[in-house]
Amino acid sequence: MPESNLHKLSAMGVSVWIDYLSRDLIHRGELERMMREDAVVGVTSNPTIFQKAISSRSAYDEQLREILEEGETDAKEIFIRLTQRDVTEACDLLRKVWDEGHGKDGYVSWEVDPTLAYEREETYEEAQRLHGLVDRPNLFVKIPATKPGLGAIEDMIAAGKNINVTLTFSLQRYAEVVEAYIRGLERLVAAGKDPSKVASVASFFVSRVDTETDKRLDAIGTEEALALRGKLAVANAKLAYRHYLDAFSGERWDFLASKGASKQRCLWASTSTKNPAYRDVLYVEELIGPNTVNTMPQETIEAFQDHGRVAETLTKGIDEARKLFDDLAKVGVDYDDVTDTLEREGVQKFADSFEELLEGVRAKRGELVAA
Repeated sequence: MPESNLHKLSAMGVSVWIDYLSRDLIHRGELERMMREDAVVGVTSNPTIFQKAISSRSAYDEQLREILEEGETDAKEIFIRLTQRDVTEACDLLRKVWDEGHGKDGYVSWEVDPTLAYEREETYEEAQRLHGLVDRPNLFVKIPATKPGLGAIEDMIAAGKNINVTLTFSLQRYAEVVEAYIRGLERLVAAGKDPSKVASVASFFVSRVDTETDKRLDAIGTEEALALRGKLAVANAKLAYRHYLDAFSGERWDFLASKGASKQRCLWASTSTKNPAYRDVLYVEELIGPNTVNTMPQETIEAFQDHGRVAETLTKGIDEARKLFDDLAKVGVDYDDVTDTLEREGVQKFADSFEELLEGVRAKRGELVAA
């Protein structure tokens, strides 16, 4: 088999992850095939994906009946038990990747209840619980990068647990995410523990930035404003990567690295192209650089395999990226308001999806009880 576009992407230092998980994906051998043919080395999941899988397919019915027969009726607890099995099996399938790469890849992400996004202690407690339920070294627990979430992230890293920091939008918040990770590692080392067993990624949401910014540029409607559409998401990510390179170098980081700590990689999430006027692999092609992750939905995986172009792009055009921020401000786009809006709406969308998921579990529970 000739080397695929995704294998070429992987050779450039971009770890290819998929942004979905279901029982069928594992049991029908599709995940294993993608690991082989599409260079897939990781999985991220979210409530929306699980909601569709649980409510529309029969793959979960047998286990759901068992749970109901044991007397469990709480929808959230049922959901956790259903997805615990999927996440555990995916971790076991990807364990070889984790072993061979010495913990660089092979991770599966499982998300803390997003309705806890503004509760530091509750988030920390649930993240600890999820790590206990799937006791695998290649599990990531996802915590959103809200202000309260930052504290929970630091505490979890200090406890030696792997964390995928999700819902990161702004450069300022990203800097705070990195600081939380580094402080957590410093606390871990100060306690005499081994940081080499701890991994983290900072998930920067990409396409949503363009969606929100373009909406504002369209409303402004001037020629100068319209010319800036479709640019901020990539510029934002490139400047985040610039901060990553700076933050994980120098005396402070060198000390942690000497103890075995690993860098918190940038993960590009929300990389499907929402605007049909843009190239469907835009948010893969424009963000290619060493030691990064791109988690993609199925349609983006297939599109990049078909016609993706592979070249190092992430460190190119940094001056232009900085200038774009000035240009947007001049036409009246408030970057801070864009990213604040995206974080607020992102948390709400995740919470809404989670509630929809629980409704789906309740409906499925009702169907099986009635039968």
